[in-house]
Amino acid sequence: MSTRRRIRAIGAVALIAAVAIVGRARQVSAQTTSSDTPSFEIFGFAQADAIVDFKQNNPDWFDVNRPSRLPSVTDEFGEDGHFYLSPRQSRFGARAALPTPSGDVKATFEFDMFGVGPDAGQTTIRLRHAWGQWKQIGAGQTNSEFMDVDVFPNVLDYWGPNGMLFFRNVQVFWEPYRNGDSNARVAIEAPGASGDAGLLADRIELQNVKPRFPAPDITGHYRASNQHGYIQGGGVVRYMAWDDLIRDDKFDLSGHVWGWGVSGSGALKWGMSDVLHLQLVYGEGIQNYFNDAPVDVGAEANPGNAGTPVIGKSLPIIGLVAYLDHNWSSRWSSSVGYSRVDVTNSDLQAPSAFHIGQYGSANLLCTPATNVMMGGEFQWARRENFSDGFSVNDYRLQFSFKYSFSTKLGGS
Repeated sequence: MSTRRRIRAIGAVALIAAVAIVGRARQVSAQTTSSDTPSFEIFGFAQADAIVDFKQNNPDWFDVNRPSRLPSVTDEFGEDGHFYLSPRQSRFGARAALPTPSGDVKATFEFDMFGVGPDAGQTTIRLRHAWGQWKQIGAGQTNSEFMDVDVFPNVLDYWGPNGMLFFRNVQVFWEPYRNGDSNARVAIEAPGASGDAGLLADRIELQNVKPRFPAPDITGHYRASNQHGYIQGGGVVRYMAWDDLIRDDKFDLSGHVWGWGVSGSGALKWGMSDVLHLQLVYGEGIQNYFNDAPVDVGAEANPGNAGTPVIGKSLPIIGLVAYLDHNWSSRWSSSVGYSRVDVTNSDLQAPSAFHIGQYGSANLLCTPATNVMMGGEFQWARRENFSDGFSVNDYRLQFSFKYSFSTKLGGS
């Protein structure tokens, strides 16, 4: 075949493909209204935080105020007095919606620059959300169905109130009911927890005890909303096990515990200027669902049992949040409030183990132009140890500068 004939053949195939694509587009257009068009949105912000820390905390968490990361002994992290500048709150994301004859397909992908885990203290990409939903079924990583993200007040501190539930987790959820802002969801979520061997942490027998999670966490919530605010109730049930990998000694340190928790939260709107955020949480072995709490399981003595002298205990925990957001005008706003976490420790935890954490803050924020926010915030945190009598306070000033962006293509 000559070059000219090849070009003609390719052109014919391209023409047929184009006709088919146009025909399919017309079919889709006929099945949707003009308002049901695909949409794609890019959003995010760049932010810088200037922080004056009058005391000290773990340097891996220099730009947040977490009671659990305060010193457990005097001057654990050196001398008091630090100044920090951080861009790690900066965020980028995209979301899309694709109408189809069988229902909308929605997806969100979002990350910030706040390193955690092995990247703690680093400015690095960290996944926040990667999830989608079609009709009643959704899956991916997003806010746990046990938590209520709307409890989070309008504060500058990235971590925020320690006593609230705040955990983004991998999950598959079912949403059988939605009516406006009211909804109900249940989910299976990725399991995970941490333990504290306490006074026995250096024992060789415990070095070969490994955690195992044979079942997903079961979570859910129900929210009822109206023009005055909303109320939400949530719950979680989980199963945590650990295995003794040494079979030929006189001990059997394998075991398991259940974890469970319930929460009640809500927001009350007072006129056009005030929103009161409230949450109360109680449970056992659910510390990793909290915004700032230590281990889920602690070592407990098991007197009279020579083969299993130590067992694990799901640690009871209570969390509280009470914050008020107030708008002074269209440009000026403030948020003030208090939060705390109380843990009931097991008897074999170290005297310096975390016992109570308290948190409070107040700020004044200004929005001088669209997509620009700046302001200052005073933060206080306090840690109290289990049984050695040690406690410590931290006082901070944070000044933040935030520049937001968003653009949307398509949609109604």
